[in-house]
Amino acid sequence: MMTKKILLPLLALVLTLAACAKPAPQQPTPQPAPTSTQTPEPVILPTVTAACISSQPTQADIDRALSFTAQNFVAAEWERSYSVADTRVAVTWSNATQGAAAYLEALLFPCGYEEPDLNAYFSEANWQTIFANYESYLLLSECRNDNGLRLYEFSAQSGGLEYAVSYWVKNDTDARVIVLMLIFPKESRAALSAYGAQIFPQLPNCS
Repeated sequence: MMTKKILLPLLALVLTLAACAKPAPQQPTPQPAPTSTQTPEPVILPTVTAACISSQPTQADIDRALSFTAQNFVAAEWERSYSVADTRVAVTWSNATQGAAAYLEALLFPCGYEEPDLNAYFSEANWQTIFANYESYLLLSECRNDNGLRLYEFSAQSGGLEYAVSYWVKNDTDARVIVLMLIFPKESRAALSAYGAQIFPQLPNCS
C-alpha cells in the first residue's frame, strides 16, 4: 500500500475533507478527500497527426462533459460544479448523504494520442497525483474491453475511513479522452457498482 505523497494544491472546486472518525448517528456523512489536483496536462504529440487542434476546450467539449453521465447524478443529493481550463473540462458531483463523490474530466490531446501514450499517461505518477490527499491507496485490478475502455479499481483511505474507487478511461474522439472516477464508502460498494453499470454497462467492473 502506497503512503500519501507531499500535499499538492487542491482543486479550485473540491469536496470537503473527510472527518477523522465515523460521525455520530445524526451528523452528516463524511466526504472522501478531494482528488488533490487535476490529472497531468495531456502532452502534445506531434507524431500522431500533423493537424493539431486548439488546446482550449470548445462549447462542444463542455457540453460533452456535462452530459456524459446523462441522468445518473441529477437527484437532489448530488451537487454539481464544473470548471474549464487549458486541455480539460472538469466536472465534480458530491453527495453528502452517501459520503460519495464523482469526478469527470474531458481531457484534450491537441495533436491526438495512441494507446502507448495512454499507457504512459495513466501510470503510477498519475495515481500519486490523484490520491495525494489520501492517507493511502492500493490498485486492486485493471482491465479493458475490446473497444479500448479501461477500468482501474482501487481501495483508498481518508480520515481513517475506507473507500472503494473505480476509475474509467474512455477513448472518446481522436483528440479527447473521458475519465470518470467514482468514490464511495467501502460499505457502499454495491451503490458504486450500480452507478458503474448504468454509465459503463460494457465494463462495470473487472470481475
